[in-house]
Amino acid sequence: MIIIRFNAVHETTILNHSVFRILSIQINYFYRMGKISQSISKFLLHKVWGFKVEGEYAFHLPKKVVIAAPHTSWWDFPLGVLIRSGLQADINYVGKASLFKPPFGWFFKATGGVPVDRSKKNKFVDAIAEIYKKRARFNLCLAPEGTRKRVEKLKTGFYFIALKANVPIQMCAFDFENKIVRWSEPLHPTGNIDKDMSIVEDFFRGVKGKVPENSFI
Repeated sequence: MIIIRFNAVHETTILNHSVFRILSIQINYFYRMGKISQSISKFLLHKVWGFKVEGEYAFHLPKKVVIAAPHTSWWDFPLGVLIRSGLQADINYVGKASLFKPPFGWFFKATGGVPVDRSKKNKFVDAIAEIYKKRARFNLCLAPEGTRKRVEKLKTGFYFIALKANVPIQMCAFDFENKIVRWSEPLHPTGNIDKDMSIVEDFFRGVKGKVPENSFI
């Protein structure tokens, strides 16, 4: 899962970078009105950052699990925000409930965040499946590695969420080497986890993230 961390070093680095500086201005202004400017987000993504997009986001599916990889750097979060706002898509992520309290709760809600009780009494897969059940539209985005460090195998939590919620999976590759955001065709989990995970791993195979040595496969 994507985990947001802030510290003094990161804050200094972020504020000194033009892309994140402009993004921060958008967040402070446009998010208070409920959304980021689509045209400015596309400009930042394509012209400033230089990313191209291959494939199409599955707008026709109101519910799905979106998995984005490789997750190797905190830069994946602003990239994800620009993709989401450029598409004007309802793509969500989950975070612990305490993040959504004042004074910064508005930010996480505006960027698609959904609070989830991560206590031992509340199983994560069941909690997420319940959100899918209650909502007409819900598109949860997860990082299948579960960490920014290099892993040999992807975690399977996203798969069991999709299976339990009876929703498809759409993959999104963050190819920093070639500056490409690549969307897959939706994958409908069959229950044959070995076969389905093989398809997922093949999609991300060879894709290098912001920190190449931490990339999966």
